[in-house]
Amino acid sequence: MNVLIVTHREPEPLNLTAFVELATFVLEREQVPPHAEVSIAIVDADEIAQLNERYRARSEPTDVLSFPSDDPAVTIDDGAPIVLGDIVIAPEVAVKNARELQRTVEEELNLLLVHGVLHLMGYDHIDDVDATVMQARERTILAAWAIHV
Repeated sequence: MNVLIVTHREPEPLNLTAFVELATFVLEREQVPPHAEVSIAIVDADEIAQLNERYRARSEPTDVLSFPSDDPAVTIDDGAPIVLGDIVIAPEVAVKNARELQRTVEEELNLLLVHGVLHLMGYDHIDDVDATVMQARERTILAAWAIHV
């Protein structure tokens, strides 16, 4: 699997290697083919607010956005990469969420990354049933990650 990370913040205080490892861990748990690709952008609150406005018509910053590309269930025989999509995370918003939810910033960032990857895999939370399924999968993956690291 190929997980690409770009940061729009200088200097970047986050451990981007940990993001790659967790994203790869989620993709493996979801049994994604090894030639799959995901990109992750680390942005500030202003940039994610602009994206949220443009793509979701919501004029405030959010914590994570996912932009799916190829269907993860498609098998490509020629070994060409499956581009699952892009995840955009705003650590500033994660810090605020962590305080409000009484979690560590690391826990919140891990949840956002798992959440974003699961969206690329087709999970959603539009209705209560889908939300319950997605949240259960997030908890399962994060619990396995905690044991793994």
